[in-house]
Amino acid sequence: MSPTPFVILHLGAALSAVLIGPFALWTRLGRIVRPRWHRALGYAWITCMCITLLSALFIRSHDLPNIAGYTPLHLLVPMSGLLLYCALAAVRRGDVVRHRRTMQRLYLGACVVAGAFTLLPSRYLGQLVWAAWLGWL
Repeated sequence: MSPTPFVILHLGAALSAVLIGPFALWTRLGRIVRPRWHRALGYAWITCMCITLLSALFIRSHDLPNIAGYTPLHLLVPMSGLLLYCALAAVRRGDVVRHRRTMQRLYLGACVVAGAFTLLPSRYLGQLVWAAWLGWL
């Protein structure tokens, strides 16, 4: 797979979501609550996640078992989109506990776990990272 514009867009949005996520979660922890920061970072994180999800639909891979270029990893797209919707619906209803739990799980699943899978040596990004890292040793 070559770095197409969709791959670059997907990578940029995903990395931004990985970096913004902890700050958005942190602003609601502890004694000092920062609602303006939380809301601004939350909207930025959701925007990055939406761009990541939509750009993933245009990335096809024939390396793994697939149907028309869509691999089992693409199942994260509708699942993450549904969780984003559920989290936003929960906060609009005033169910802050469900919103918090859903966002934390979404960050861990869609950013951390899925991100770890992209760094496997058999994946495109994994090959780039490991080849560069092993080349520096």
